[in-house]
Amino acid sequence: MHYHLIGICGTAMGSLAGMLQAQGHKVTGSDQNVYPPMSTQLESLGIELMQGYKPENLDVNADRIIVGNTISRGNEELEALLNRKLPYYSQAETVKREFIRGRKSLVVAGTHGKTTTTSIATWVAEVGGLNPTFLVGGVVQNFGASFRVTDSDYFVIEGDEYDTAYFDKKPKFMHYLPEIAIINNIEFDHADIYRDLQDIKFQFSRLMNLVPGNGRLIVGIDSPVAQEVLDEMGGKIHTNVETFGTKDGAKWQARYIDVSGDLMRFTVFKEGTKWGEFETTLIGEFNVRNCLAVIIAADAWGISQEKIQEALRTFKSVKRRVEIRGIERGVTVIDDFAHHPTAVEETLKALKQKYEDGRLVAVFEPRSWSSRLAVFQEQYEKAFAYADYVIIAGVYDTSKASELGKVLDTNELVEQINLQGKPAFALKDADVIVEHLTPEMKKGDVIAVMSNGGFGDIHNKLLDVLRTSE
Repeated sequence: MHYHLIGICGTAMGSLAGMLQAQGHKVTGSDQNVYPPMSTQLESLGIELMQGYKPENLDVNADRIIVGNTISRGNEELEALLNRKLPYYSQAETVKREFIRGRKSLVVAGTHGKTTTTSIATWVAEVGGLNPTFLVGGVVQNFGASFRVTDSDYFVIEGDEYDTAYFDKKPKFMHYLPEIAIINNIEFDHADIYRDLQDIKFQFSRLMNLVPGNGRLIVGIDSPVAQEVLDEMGGKIHTNVETFGTKDGAKWQARYIDVSGDLMRFTVFKEGTKWGEFETTLIGEFNVRNCLAVIIAADAWGISQEKIQEALRTFKSVKRRVEIRGIERGVTVIDDFAHHPTAVEETLKALKQKYEDGRLVAVFEPRSWSSRLAVFQEQYEKAFAYADYVIIAGVYDTSKASELGKVLDTNELVEQINLQGKPAFALKDADVIVEHLTPEMKKGDVIAVMSNGGFGDIHNKLLDVLRTSE
């Protein structure tokens, strides 16, 4: 069949495009926000990418059209699709129909850590001999891809709580038929589609209710809200529940976390009894939790402890998750996807532990819907506590963001950070930031760039300046 994907450069859509092609289908797509790594992945696959959304893109005469969840009414290509009465579907229902139905599905959900945890799970399943099909919201460096299609019975997927499409307002994870569901944590996010925390909690309770009686529900109770949802569900959960965390009360616990060496080490206890020791190249306590969740899932799928240990030790992380983009003149430039205030704080905390002797420079672009709004104004004031020097870029597309509510005040944000006794600046865009940092960068600095978008190719611009300046 011929599939045409509108919004093909979204992480999930780009991966779906590759999966459909791997099944032997012809795939084309259109998008207007084109940047790596998804654009380069599509190019390497030879998938035709049409720039911009245009009615004539539909003249390819596809059998099925997939509408991405960023596409809304008023989009020229979507309007032409509706006028022509062509068949269309969402990304999530296509994944369920084409790839998940009939397989053992591991769905990784939560406000933070989904992509990394899903990536760890794919590698553990691979090392464990399960040969999984997978779909991840980022490029898994052990595989060099964000997806793979195999003929095995195992499927690992990132379960996003964002809505499915303009015509299907359920979270995408409601389509993914979990045999095992991991819920790492729950916080308020996606202020553009959810009213409040209670709204988010309801959606995660629905995911919990999907897991069959012979499956596993794995919940991180270091997250108070995740614990609340479990408690509120009470006797309504009809599956095996496995709780995990670093604190007392969890069935599975990670203790004795050691970040002093090249590898981070921790010990796992199950119901108070030592279960095993593990090490990983990842950094930060949040990644210990991510690993612990996968350990529980892998054990449920019968993977040996030795194979789990080997996989965690050899896991290479995910592109754009604390990814070192380069080191020039003793300055380390790091790319990270963090955009929620908790993720920003946890990322900076982990980097400060890793590079305790260096100056940590945080460069943040408010680009996700929630980060552009004032809903997290106070939380962001605290999120940069572990940074030594802070730069906040201009809010991305303020006119669009203002349609949803009050926009984040970046000037007020840097004023509050300055009051904490550290230099902070509100600067317009990537070019202005690079110009500002050029005379400031010095040997030993760690520049942590955080954005969920392309951010004007700021990483390469910083590295180019370092290479060419004296």
